[in-house]
Amino acid sequence: MKHWISQSLRIAAFLITGGMLPSTGQIPPSAPALPVTVLMQSPAETKTDLQIFCLFRSSPENVLHGSLVETNSKLHGLLDAIRKPGLFGGELGETILLTPSEGTVGAGRMLIIGLGDSATFTPERMYLIGKVALREANRLGVAHPFFAPTVLDGGVTKFSTGQVSEQAVRGFRDALATEATLRAGGSTGAVSVIDVTFLAGTKFAKDTQSGIDRALGAPSSAAH
Repeated sequence: MKHWISQSLRIAAFLITGGMLPSTGQIPPSAPALPVTVLMQSPAETKTDLQIFCLFRSSPENVLHGSLVETNSKLHGLLDAIRKPGLFGGELGETILLTPSEGTVGAGRMLIIGLGDSATFTPERMYLIGKVALREANRLGVAHPFFAPTVLDGGVTKFSTGQVSEQAVRGFRDALATEATLRAGGSTGAVSVIDVTFLAGTKFAKDTQSGIDRALGAPSSAAH
């Protein structure tokens, strides 16, 4: 579709080693590696157990674009229906889980995460979104979640996809380290998530990859 080209071309996998424990500065010994793979495909077309994407605050000025229009169409206007006062507000970190009707989209389930106010959005907000995405996927017992930030398709175009992916993947990494630490302390079960597929439009794949590279080579951001 449009600036998304549906294809199952995957670009290099990168390993997240877990992150450091805040008090000791040491890598948790049980932290699993997490491959993150870039896939040039629309979230409306993926075949996965869990497709995660994001929406800005539900308000008239936040119009859907690109893949979000396609997703809404395949869901027979469901995104429009839930983006109403008192339903899904799209506040920062708010989540809603959908089970699409058969014959609509390929994903078995769709998790939507709120991005908050579009006018004040900065890429650093994606750090929290990344944490929420990985923790929710793990709570749902999903091994191979797909993630699409859908910031561009939400109408915010002044930041690069690399800036967005960098913060989101830092969130994945730190959430994974937390889950591993909890498991090591006997406070949770096995970590369900094995890998994450990060969706990007064809012309944005290289920049998205650059952001992932930066995330894996730098300390996490504390900004939310």
